[in-house]
Amino acid sequence: MTNFISLADVSDLDALIQSGRAAKANPFADQHLGKNKTIGLIFFNSSLRTRLSTQKAAQNLGMNVMVMNVGQDSWGLEMEEGVLMNGDKAEHVREAAAVIGRYCDVIGIRAFAELQDREKDYREQVMHQFAKYAKVPIVNLESATRHPLQSLADCITIDEAKTKPRPKVVLTWLPHFKPLPQAVANSFSEWMGARAQAGEVDFVMTHPKGYELAPEFVGNTPVIYDREEAFAGADFIYGKNWSSYSQYGQVLTQDPSWAVGMEDLALTDSGKFMHCLPVRRNLKVSDAVLDSPQSLVVEQAANREWSAQAVLKEILLSL
Repeated sequence: MTNFISLADVSDLDALIQSGRAAKANPFADQHLGKNKTIGLIFFNSSLRTRLSTQKAAQNLGMNVMVMNVGQDSWGLEMEEGVLMNGDKAEHVREAAAVIGRYCDVIGIRAFAELQDREKDYREQVMHQFAKYAKVPIVNLESATRHPLQSLADCITIDEAKTKPRPKVVLTWLPHFKPLPQAVANSFSEWMGARAQAGEVDFVMTHPKGYELAPEFVGNTPVIYDREEAFAGADFIYGKNWSSYSQYGQVLTQDPSWAVGMEDLALTDSGKFMHCLPVRRNLKVSDAVLDSPQSLVVEQAANREWSAQAVLKEILLSL
């Protein structure tokens, strides 16, 4: 594995899931791989789970870790080519990425969608500019359109918790009062779509009309607008808010009936609830659901360490 930017960089998804589970069982088995290697974690946006889990995973593999918050610990970075730099960005990504690539063997990048210009966000400019100029492997710590480390942790969690060979997995939209990116929903749809195509899960999506994701992420996944129908017999309910793709970055509804409560889980086949966190309690999901034995949110977050470790192991093996 040269880079980990999207699912397209994964040659064997099932093997990567099992590698994460193996790391969980024996975290320090591959500590020799990262000896005298350094990872730089570059954050354009806030983070809790991604920052800590990736740092811990790298340390489990024997790596040195450097962390930088762009704009706070460094100059603001200009991403556009051929511009007159007379604004608030003091350094160009050409030099910054090249220099960081000299200091680090691997670079992790986190940069959210701005939700102003769909074409610009979906170009994944920050991720691709770093990949172009750093000349070392790049790990996507969440980009404008994807969050693959989260999706891998989700796959590990479902693989661990499933009680039948082909569980039913539902991605459901949740209400929120401000626009949020589509990255987690896109990525989960992409990865679950691949699992469905391989016969590992049955995957459906449910959301209000107007919240359809980009076609390349939906693929052949059935979209069911009747949430009760979608939830019926589900083994896993994955809740997430996202803003509109067609009316880009807009909040079209805040319908509280789309929040998940215990009465909704009662429609499932003893279904487990998943969410990437952070979650606003009683706005998106009830206390009763989050505090119930059916909630997997903490275990899911804990598995972020093992998804990162599986990815970093593959990259280290390629260096």
